[in-house]
Amino acid sequence: MRKAETPFLADLVSISLRWAALVVLGLWLGRNALPGSAVLAALLVLIFWNLFLTMLAVYNRRLPGHRMAVCLADFLAFSTLFALTGEAGAGINWTGVLPVLTAAIYFEWRGSLIAALAFSAFQSFWTLVVAPPLPSAGSSLLAQAGANFLVGLLAAAGGLGLMYLLRQEYRRQVQKQRDLEKNVQRLERDRMLALYSMIETLSATLNYRVVLETALEQSAAVLGETPEPDGKIASAVLLFNEGELKVTAARHFPPPDIRKTFPALTGGLAEAVNSANPVILADPSGDPELRGLVILQACQSALLLPLRRGLDAYGVMLFAHSSPDFFNPDRVEILEMISHQATIAIQNASLFRDLEQEKERIMETQEETRRKLARDLHDGPTQSVAAISMRLNVARRMLEKNPAASAAELEKIEDLARRTTKEIRHMLFTLRPLALESEGLKAALQTMADKMKDTFEQEIALDVDDAVVEELESGKQTVVFYLVEEALNNARKHASATRIDVRLRYHPKDRSIAVLDIQDNGVGFDIQAVNTAYQKRGSLGMINLRERAELIGALLKLESAPGKGTLVRVFIPLNEEAADQLQRGAA
Repeated sequence: MRKAETPFLADLVSISLRWAALVVLGLWLGRNALPGSAVLAALLVLIFWNLFLTMLAVYNRRLPGHRMAVCLADFLAFSTLFALTGEAGAGINWTGVLPVLTAAIYFEWRGSLIAALAFSAFQSFWTLVVAPPLPSAGSSLLAQAGANFLVGLLAAAGGLGLMYLLRQEYRRQVQKQRDLEKNVQRLERDRMLALYSMIETLSATLNYRVVLETALEQSAAVLGETPEPDGKIASAVLLFNEGELKVTAARHFPPPDIRKTFPALTGGLAEAVNSANPVILADPSGDPELRGLVILQACQSALLLPLRRGLDAYGVMLFAHSSPDFFNPDRVEILEMISHQATIAIQNASLFRDLEQEKERIMETQEETRRKLARDLHDGPTQSVAAISMRLNVARRMLEKNPAASAAELEKIEDLARRTTKEIRHMLFTLRPLALESEGLKAALQTMADKMKDTFEQEIALDVDDAVVEELESGKQTVVFYLVEEALNNARKHASATRIDVRLRYHPKDRSIAVLDIQDNGVGFDIQAVNTAYQKRGSLGMINLRERAELIGALLKLESAPGKGTLVRVFIPLNEEAADQLQRGAA
């Protein structure tokens, strides 16, 4: 069988005429009481034949030699009906009309005239040779032949015109459909180009403002915005800033609307942020939070798209239009694609900004480390070396005037040199604790405690659980060491403490968290007052503690009060689940 992409118009017309002829023939036979078994059988065959042709037409298929087969089948079928009913009277002679019309449809004027001639010849043969002759057979045959040829001529003339008009109309409809498909393809291509351009632009910049402006412009282009007032699409990107949504980029928004902020606690904004799904507002001017926007007073529909990636919610994209049915599923799907790309670009821009801030923080930390080393050298070994130089000068003069008294002075110089040497060795140890690399955290802390006892006469008590140390990775052990070192130096320099306790053990309620305590019995301080004026202070001890705790995902807490000493407590996660728990502040 042959298959086509479009329906065969001639088949549809011939099938329709055949159904009409069958209905008329059935009514005529029933009225004249002629439906015998043979006639009914012929009618049933003709009905099934037309059903078969109908199914072929539905699936745009044709038999081999389809046109000739259909014309011959119609000729045989209606000739059979004439033969079965012709002896009952001449009223059935009109059955030759359908074969003539079918031939005219498929073969135009040649087919109609040949069919009229063939059917007239069959009627004459059947009437004069096979059937019992009637008195008026001659005149009847002439009338039948004249009627057949008249129908043939009319079918030839009318069929040509009718089929021409039908074919022209059919071609117009097909062309219209093709033009429509081309327009759809063009629009789809333009949308894809706009999306590609947007993705290319968003991937090429880390400036989040450029990202937002590009997302809004491409959204308007993809949606087919027009300059007319009814064709404009109001849009904006609202990003979280200090817990509230603020308009960061907008199109067609008046200045008063751009300055507004939203808590996103109720209405469509809260629903979009919390559900992470698109929200369509049928009456945006009635939303409890958005009703303050002037631009929405003339809009009958609005779409809210959350800018969310994982657990991070960056904000919401807002689109509004004057038509209530503007945001159909296709447009929502396209805008969702744009919002997803915008979210990725915003996340990348945010990560780049965090990276830049981290780089600046590292540079500040390095600078502070250099300043701290310079201060320590200036306050410790440099002063001691200067004192040694002065005392040597005094000792030299004493040797000249009173050699016996110079021995005591030389002993003091020797003692000062030893203390200076210890301070320098302690500083070298804290810069690179070899014991930490070779023996682990517990041995390194013990070495540091011994050196501080020997160098500064600072009493330090250690209580370290070996099981906890074994669960700490080497990188975390290094950070914990410097956390302890920073806290001990702060306590030694500022707390005037006679005793400092360092404890590292499991959390009493959760063995996936380790707890590090550095507690002194010093003078203590007002935490709130110190934090308020901390930017004006020259040291960064508390900042260093917090930053080092953040490096290992730990949670730092300080407890202190004037006259009651200080407790530095650090909650250290031992696995990823514990780290998530600490990030939620559940320690």
